[in-house]
Amino acid sequence: MTRDAGWDGCRRAADVLRKLGVAPDRLETLLTTEVGHTPSEVVYEENTLELHHYEPDERRHETPVLVVYALVNRPYILDLQPDRSVVRRLLEGGFDVYLLDWGEPTRLDAILGMGDYVGRYLDNALDATCEDAGVKAVHLLGYCMGGTMALMHTAIEGERVRTLGLMATPVAFEGTGGILERWATYFDPEVAAETLGNMPAELLSVEFSLMDPVDQYVTKYVQLYENIEDDAFVENFARMERWIWDGVDVAGAAFAEFVGEVYKDNNLVAGEYALDGRPVHLEDIEVPLLTVVGEYDHIVPPESSRPVVDLVGSEDTRLVEFPRGHIGISVSGKAHDQLWPTVCEWYAAQDGADAEKTGADTGGTDAGTADRTDAGTPDRTDVGTLDEGDADQAAAAHAAVQAVAERGRVAASETGDASGAEPPADTEPADAVDVEAVEGVGPTYAGRLQEAGIETVADLAEYDARLLAAVADAPEGRARGWLERAGEAGQ
Repeated sequence: MTRDAGWDGCRRAADVLRKLGVAPDRLETLLTTEVGHTPSEVVYEENTLELHHYEPDERRHETPVLVVYALVNRPYILDLQPDRSVVRRLLEGGFDVYLLDWGEPTRLDAILGMGDYVGRYLDNALDATCEDAGVKAVHLLGYCMGGTMALMHTAIEGERVRTLGLMATPVAFEGTGGILERWATYFDPEVAAETLGNMPAELLSVEFSLMDPVDQYVTKYVQLYENIEDDAFVENFARMERWIWDGVDVAGAAFAEFVGEVYKDNNLVAGEYALDGRPVHLEDIEVPLLTVVGEYDHIVPPESSRPVVDLVGSEDTRLVEFPRGHIGISVSGKAHDQLWPTVCEWYAAQDGADAEKTGADTGGTDAGTADRTDAGTPDRTDVGTLDEGDADQAAAAHAAVQAVAERGRVAASETGDASGAEPPADTEPADAVDVEAVEGVGPTYAGRLQEAGIETVADLAEYDARLLAAVADAPEGRARGWLERAGEAGQ
């Protein structure tokens, strides 16, 4: 598919208006509107990948922002027009901005999997960004599928990531992924990849449009006709149409892997996903995390994005819900008035904090946003509450764990260490190691465990993942990770 295909939507609209007798100058406006106005320099290239550098008028922060876009569509949606450009908002915030444009795969690239894109290309782009900016780490900002890829990379190679920002990022799929998840249930991505090689952009564009067919094929053209004398409306319509239909093919192997393992099998949340054999555990992510969710997002519903704040190991998470859709959080006027100043403030606060500290005060929430966490400590009751049946089960599990913990303490006081052996002089016994020493527990989960009498590594090792998850109100996959690491912490 060529870039000319991006004009298909505009041409379709022009055909509709021509039949309605609209003046030729209106059609010219529709067909000549440009996108991507902010100048950039390509500082790194590999295969079809280009790494663009945007330089601010005044650099006020040392750490640059590296934007990771999805493998679908073109990244100029983040620089659609001067007053609605995410790139420009970040530049105005005083940040150097780097943007990763994956380009369009060739037929030879059909064999590229997620390990190639995340473990090789993104890894190399991080190296190039750090070298060009003269830094050791970056603020990583991922949009949609690019956010999922940024999550994966940070989990396995997080040393060059200062903070992690996510926009409309699909993560959880247990009836929470909306129409795309339901489609994936009945779709065999491996057969599609074997048949087509790379997934055609035209097919993907039609699928996304069919998620809201009345709006995409009727309503928006009626609105265009009603606003045909409004230059700003026509220009914005043209930019959006060009972007919607200016997609890129997706490498077949990467498409099959992402749809099959992430969407269909929910392996990322389950802790069963791997990149070229390297396990990806979200609880290994300990850098400050910002998640931006579109309240009206039908492509990546909020329910698919929200759980990430509980799945990562970071003790500094912030969830911001904004009343716009999947694209609106990037291009709406309200987002640029209210949301992006908040994002820039968060990055600035993190950039000014000592790298070893977390919980920086990022200020109050602007109008139109819903800040779902206090700085440093996630507020889980705002993220989601249990229904009555789940609450009863959690309470029962909580009581069961407390009872077992009490029996364990009594048995320990009566019998002592069954082996009779003294621990090595340089090793602290497991019953003296605080549960918070287990990687991924953190003070919030530790507090909940300690309330149930699970105070040490030895206590933790007595229980199964299901009960631990219920007591700590944590994902079961994370609880399994605690148990795996409990032995290491107590050695």
